[in-house]
Amino acid sequence: MAFDDRLAARIRAHLGKRNGVAERKMFGGITFLLQGNMCCGVHRDALIVRLGPDEAGLALGEPHTRVFDLTGRPMKAWVVVEPQGLATVAQLESWVDRAAKYAGSLPPK
Repeated sequence: MAFDDRLAARIRAHLGKRNGVAERKMFGGITFLLQGNMCCGVHRDALIVRLGPDEAGLALGEPHTRVFDLTGRPMKAWVVVEPQGLATVAQLESWVDRAAKYAGSLPPK
């Protein structure tokens, strides 16, 4: 399944400024890892972000978000941000920074 290459490029441009960033094809799209920990990615035309459990719960109350669920079993602490919530550079960077903050808090793999 295809994913939004332009969204991946926007993420790459912002995350690429950090050390320890890698990319891996996952979830039918692309996932960005920080120090070996999954951080965020692109699934179809949406951003997926990995947040801490508390942060994910709060994020689901924000506009243009939903639970990340590919199989009928939601992925804990992962949130989908629909394209409408990523229209500006600031919106995208805010979500990516939140995910990077969580991934950066985990021990490197």
